[in-house]
Amino acid sequence: MKLPWSSSARDLTKGDVRFVTHETARRAAIASACAAAVLALAGGVAIGHFTRAPAVSGSAGANQHHYVVGEIGRMDASIALLDPRIERLAAELAQLRQFDQRLRAQPARGAVTPAAPARSGDEGNDDDGEGGPALAPRRCVEASAAPANARAVSGAIDCMAATLSALEQATAEHEAAWDAFPGRRPLVGGRNGSPFGNRIDPFTQRLSFHPGMDLVAPTGTPILAAAGGRVIFAGLKAGYGNAVEIDHGNGFVTRYGHASKIDVRVGQIVMPEEPIADVGATGRATGPHLHFEVLVNGQPVNPADYLALFAAPVNG
Repeated sequence: MKLPWSSSARDLTKGDVRFVTHETARRAAIASACAAAVLALAGGVAIGHFTRAPAVSGSAGANQHHYVVGEIGRMDASIALLDPRIERLAAELAQLRQFDQRLRAQPARGAVTPAAPARSGDEGNDDDGEGGPALAPRRCVEASAAPANARAVSGAIDCMAATLSALEQATAEHEAAWDAFPGRRPLVGGRNGSPFGNRIDPFTQRLSFHPGMDLVAPTGTPILAAAGGRVIFAGLKAGYGNAVEIDHGNGFVTRYGHASKIDVRVGQIVMPEEPIADVGATGRATGPHLHFEVLVNGQPVNPADYLALFAAPVNG
């Protein structure tokens, strides 16, 4: 009787072959299963990545949108701050230009052109160590075919702000000199009395020199500073009664005489057209009026020449 396992050598060999083939197939199946698992895991990761990508992209887009909006807001705020400064500077320059035109149109009758105040503490030093070639200023925004971006616009705004600051500083210096120019009428209203120059003295009836001009007004009428400056005298002065003197710098001094009351003190800083005293008849006076003098480097000059500069009509 032949048992199933008692085959010949050839059968056993065939059987071994069949056994080896099944083992290899089992290993291949396990390998395939592992590969499938790896592929599935990779596919899941890829799907998850691509599924989250739109969300990440959307978040980045939102952040970029918020950044652009913030930059635009900052630029708008910067421009909003520049606009009033430009308008104020334009008004100041127009006022200074009109004053310069009137000043140039006046004959040189002892008048002194106001100079800009020194920018440093070295007064009297004409050499401030500045110089170099005179080149045209560069434009803040250059014409370009490339589209503007936030950085370029921001840089242009910064450039304009710096340029405007430099112009404001230069204008402020000239405006300070303009404020110190004694050309504002020291009374609101009133009428002109004795002019500057030789006249018949009202007390002696003899020819004498009148170093200022008289402005007739009722007692108590406010006397205004003809320019900004520092009070260097306030009190009784021979011939002037109650008097005030203001130093405006650049060699200018104004004197106000015959006041009934003085409202300032020595060392006080006053602004143009600020009340400093009241009209009166103290000192050598025949009635209430203001005696107004303008002195340049200690010498009296005709105040009418200075008042005419500010009283001239302003043409468009």
